[in-house]
Amino acid sequence: MFKRPLLISSLTLSFLAACSKPAPAPEPTEQQSVQPTTASSVATLSIHNPSDFLRSQEPIYIPAADLGLAATEVQNSAFIATSTKGQLPSQWIDRNADGQKDTLLISSTLSAGETLELQITAGTAAELPKQTQAEISQKTGGQWQDKKYVGGHFENVSSLTPPAQYTDHSEFIRYEGPGIESDKVAYRIYLDWRNGFDIFGNKTGKPVLDQIGQDGYSSYHEMLPWGTDVLKVGKAVGAGGFGYWDGSKVERVSKLDGHTATIIENGPLYSALTIDYKNWQIAGKTLDVKAHLSMTAGSRLLQNRLTLSQPLDNLALGIVKLPDTQLLTGTLESSGHTYTYLATYGKQSLDGANLGMAILFKRGKLEKLTTDEHNHVAVMNVSGQHLDYYLLGAWQHELNGITNEQQFVEYLQQEVERLTLTPRLRLKTELTKAQTSQALTSERALYWSQQLANSELNRQAGQYYWGGWDTERDRPVAFEYTTGLLIQAFDDLDKYAANPAYQAVIDKMADSFVATDGTIHSYDASKFNIDSINSGNLLLRVFEQTKEPKYQLAVQKLRDQLKHHPKTSNGAFWHKQIYPNQLWLDGVYMGMPFLAYYSSLFEQGASLEQVVHEFVVTREQLRDDKTGLYFHAWDESKQMDWADKTTGRSAYFWGRAIGWLGMALVDVLDYIPADNTELRQPLLNMITELAADLARYQDPETGVWYQIMDKAGERGNYLESSGSSMFVYFYAKAINKGYLPKQQYLDISKKAWQGLLNEFVLVHPDGSISLTTMVQVAGLGAGRDGSYHYYMSEPIYRNDSKGTGPFIMAGVQMAQLLKD
Repeated sequence: MFKRPLLISSLTLSFLAACSKPAPAPEPTEQQSVQPTTASSVATLSIHNPSDFLRSQEPIYIPAADLGLAATEVQNSAFIATSTKGQLPSQWIDRNADGQKDTLLISSTLSAGETLELQITAGTAAELPKQTQAEISQKTGGQWQDKKYVGGHFENVSSLTPPAQYTDHSEFIRYEGPGIESDKVAYRIYLDWRNGFDIFGNKTGKPVLDQIGQDGYSSYHEMLPWGTDVLKVGKAVGAGGFGYWDGSKVERVSKLDGHTATIIENGPLYSALTIDYKNWQIAGKTLDVKAHLSMTAGSRLLQNRLTLSQPLDNLALGIVKLPDTQLLTGTLESSGHTYTYLATYGKQSLDGANLGMAILFKRGKLEKLTTDEHNHVAVMNVSGQHLDYYLLGAWQHELNGITNEQQFVEYLQQEVERLTLTPRLRLKTELTKAQTSQALTSERALYWSQQLANSELNRQAGQYYWGGWDTERDRPVAFEYTTGLLIQAFDDLDKYAANPAYQAVIDKMADSFVATDGTIHSYDASKFNIDSINSGNLLLRVFEQTKEPKYQLAVQKLRDQLKHHPKTSNGAFWHKQIYPNQLWLDGVYMGMPFLAYYSSLFEQGASLEQVVHEFVVTREQLRDDKTGLYFHAWDESKQMDWADKTTGRSAYFWGRAIGWLGMALVDVLDYIPADNTELRQPLLNMITELAADLARYQDPETGVWYQIMDKAGERGNYLESSGSSMFVYFYAKAINKGYLPKQQYLDISKKAWQGLLNEFVLVHPDGSISLTTMVQVAGLGAGRDGSYHYYMSEPIYRNDSKGTGPFIMAGVQMAQLLKD
């Protein structure tokens, strides 16, 4: 049993199936025994390894703002991480390449399922052996003769923009571009029209770039004591380089106005550089591209975070096609957020040795795998302006290296899991505790809702309009359930404590999405997606406030979808047309509150029986008699791979799915008249039942709930904030409305609300707050097999509207509950 973890957003704290042990690796660097020079505590951090294999030198990224540290404190003070074994290797880094240290990288080594407890304190960091390096070196003291630099000597520089006459083999840049490496392998990137990614094989187990090419421009083509250049890039993009897929071949990043390479970090545990590609002319566009390349100690992986100045379809990632090699691909039958790979293995090293190369990327970003004359290619769907991926090379003669194809495949499978199944982190800071430990009152509950809402105004909510940009998903904002959920939370808050800024985002979202004739931008009724209905609740609210005809026309379109929406044989709405015969708990919330609300306004309640029937079917098909919990989904046809062949049910109790059901129950009752006791009673019975069942699975230590609710202590499981916020909303609103006895459930509600604050809220130095540890999404089908491993593998975010919206709404209900 490991100690309960809280996972901070995988986007900002950690970058991304169990398998056999790969080739032996060197022993991990010993954790230093140097103790901090002061005992000034900043935070505690728990790190849990969710895998069943050793994770050696796992990089953990903790932003300074999460630690409650301002930029000036990071620049002027030292902070370290210690366990009972001593100080862990750590390095302050400039993660976003803006010139300031902003993130504490901790190198942690954890055995299978291990949880490591750390203290973050002020102190002097131990001196570490150098395991990474980044450099760029140009000649000086010579002169240009046509396109070749003659004479002079090499000097390392922090930034370099080659002159216009520079091209391949100009002998001006040492090994022809910037280099970056770990203690396992080194890479160079040609800073010319080829944009090739090349590999230096390293035999030493220590960084070697500073030795390469010093004694002769092309000496690295020979076997030397440190190793050798192992790859023939030729006319390809090399080992994981990028370009554009024109439909038949990869076009390299060759037509542009120049490059600038800049060294960002050159430290013992982490090194990074950027390459700015100016005015790349491709596919009828001219755009700038920034490649942010980084490596960490003990890893072969080179991360490349690409940022484009405008969207570009068909970005291509490639591996040079060489003879006598085996093409390898990872599974494509998985969640879109799962990492997979395109790889080659064989005697493709220039020295005749075995060499493995791979590109690792999220399965959902892959458009297709293809090939051209020179490259094996992964064509990517960028969707927005960012693409992150990893590349790697594994040379047979590397110290303790991988020597055969089986070992290479096993190694790739572990790397896929490391990137997909991120470490579970639980962070508690002194700055946050000082505020969350204050007495729980009505005013403080409202305060936290307002604090998160105000933070979201600057982060995301201010962009929730037609034409805005969804930074959570790196795509344009659409009329989808998350948009309406967050803005509805602002409306709840505005009704309780009016604020013109809240009303402004409400008005802008509604007005921008709905045209004068009632057309809803980005809404497609023909998909019969019940998720699309949820944002109609906000339009109904705005209609009640404004009486503008366009909103009535818009909600009529949503109502028409439900009139024709396909149903199971017992009358429950399908989740989507592409998911036939399926009832999901999520969909009950997405559709039923809207249908009840609409029917009460425009149909004299004619559809309320249908609404209640949906809940009755849900209980019949999805409630587990043994636990009282609800399974995520039911497939009437029993054909889906996740569906039990006898019951049609999925296998697990996902917290947020049950949260959607709980919120739907208390919201729908708002629209069923109090004197219609017969229609209300099934819902009231479900509320009473669910309240008792949820209480049994409330974590006794923290007061919140797990991602998989009945698997407390299972490896990889974690306390999750969105479902826990929904349960607080459910309890508090049910008590406020008189559906649950206050005497019985007040303490449960208070403990749960305080648990949200203690476990998931982070206070930043600028006064903003974040809500952490929410699963980004979970579904079934389309590669999502409904297994325990699947629910653990979905990304864990912060400040996603599926969590922030319910938290804000829960705070409003708690403020009312605690008012007496």
